[in-house]
Amino acid sequence: MLSKYRWWRDAVIYQVYVRSFLDSTGDGVGDLAGVRAGMPYLKKLGVDGIWLSPFYPSPQHDHGYDVADYCDVDPLFGDLAEFDLLMADARRLGVRVLLDIVPNHCSSDHPWFREALAAEPGSAARARFHFADGRGPEGAEPPNNWHSMFGGPAWTRVGDGQWYLHMFASEQPDWNWRNPEVGAEFDRVLRFWLDRGVDGFRIDVAAGLFKHPALPDSDDPEADARTRDSVNPLAWNQPEVHEVWRHWRAVCEEYTDRDGRERLLVGEVSVPTAREHALYVRPDELHQAFFFDLLSAPWDPGAFRKVISEAMQDIAGTGSTVTWVLNNHDQVRTVTRYGEPATEGSGLGAARARAAALLMLALPGAAYIYQGEELGLPEVVDLPDDVLTDPIFRRTGSRARIRDGCRVPLPWSGQASPFGFTSGAETARPWLPQPSYFAEYATDRALADTRSFWHLYRDGLQLRASLPQLSEGTLRWLDTPPGVLAFERGDGLVCAVNFGTAPTPAPVSGTPLLSSGPCPAGVLPGSTAAWWLAELRTTAPQT
Repeated sequence: MLSKYRWWRDAVIYQVYVRSFLDSTGDGVGDLAGVRAGMPYLKKLGVDGIWLSPFYPSPQHDHGYDVADYCDVDPLFGDLAEFDLLMADARRLGVRVLLDIVPNHCSSDHPWFREALAAEPGSAARARFHFADGRGPEGAEPPNNWHSMFGGPAWTRVGDGQWYLHMFASEQPDWNWRNPEVGAEFDRVLRFWLDRGVDGFRIDVAAGLFKHPALPDSDDPEADARTRDSVNPLAWNQPEVHEVWRHWRAVCEEYTDRDGRERLLVGEVSVPTAREHALYVRPDELHQAFFFDLLSAPWDPGAFRKVISEAMQDIAGTGSTVTWVLNNHDQVRTVTRYGEPATEGSGLGAARARAAALLMLALPGAAYIYQGEELGLPEVVDLPDDVLTDPIFRRTGSRARIRDGCRVPLPWSGQASPFGFTSGAETARPWLPQPSYFAEYATDRALADTRSFWHLYRDGLQLRASLPQLSEGTLRWLDTPPGVLAFERGDGLVCAVNFGTAPTPAPVSGTPLLSSGPCPAGVLPGSTAAWWLAELRTTAPQT
């Protein structure tokens, strides 16, 4: 099973946010042994693989995205022996494993950065990072006007007066990829984990790495850099980054040539258009890159059709496949994002999230599911200030963009916190508090209720794996009434979504093969998606 070549093209990958998945030690933090314990659950769900969030040694200023050692396991999460056991279990179950790699920046505790702080300005140690003299009297102003994605300036001053660049938190200094030592070090990191059997890497900040060599001022320094359409073009999407991905692709193919098992590179690519996105997935670069436009699209059939069509035209046109996502560890959970304040309590957000899941699973290409989405978990919006850990909150004092609400540990069983998340005593506290209403979403309840989100995802994944119509290929848009989006896959698999709240005639007669809610024959209720098998002939153009 694991020898299937080009398996990644239509794979469904489950994102495991390790510290919130399952705790095996009772310290309130999820760990690798917890991932092992939960692996049969993921196999039963039907995913093809998992993506593990960073578990490397780290002071955890940004929950592991500040890496102090790229080739080890933080004791918080286990050790290398435990990782090897996880890999053995994954192989036995036929589940592929992707690691999260962070090449744009490291931790201020990384030995190379500590060496740089102790070295003189202009030294070889400082050349691995972006150190620069300040501006103004006595160099008291930052070298340029760039802002951090987490708020505040992108520069921090050190004791001898120089400044270093960090596009995220001050504890995350950016690597200088124009220094060949940096690329050589990441070669070593890739090979370390590939030699331990991993199936590939999710690449954090894959459009970053290179900064404009002159580090000039930005024309719009206060742009919200976390919004995809307003990233700083001087620090993002520089042309030299493509050479890195060509080299990493060659490293992965070297391993594939040995055993026929293709290793995957999937990038977190934040660029303004699908056409620019497509440049990252050319045949000799990344295999795939997350397409965030579906995630950010408003709940509107025209908006969804536009982003799907652009992705199919520009990205699939490279020979890659589109990598669809509806959520991740940086986004408001789908149920909450699709809800509307005026209808709070009506379940509209949940209905839309269920429909969106079926839509995503029917699209050509790969799909990524963030943990807890298969349970229908809502965003936890009422966390008190004193438990918040997101560095965005620390740097800005604002709750507007914080990500803790989607990272609350999963509920597995029981009626009260910790809901089976931790194996410790009943008084054990998860690292973020779980609300009492999580009891409604616990995994044991979800598995027992055939109407749950979990069963919808499981049934969708089973059909996706068994129906030839849902393998690679094109889609054909169908004519529909206003408020409805419908397309055909292969020979007669139809997916339709009613974006409105009122029922409408279904585009296909007969009972659906699968639907996101009750769906009688001939009718498509509001906020519902459904799949049908039908013999259709349409003149609509292929996309």
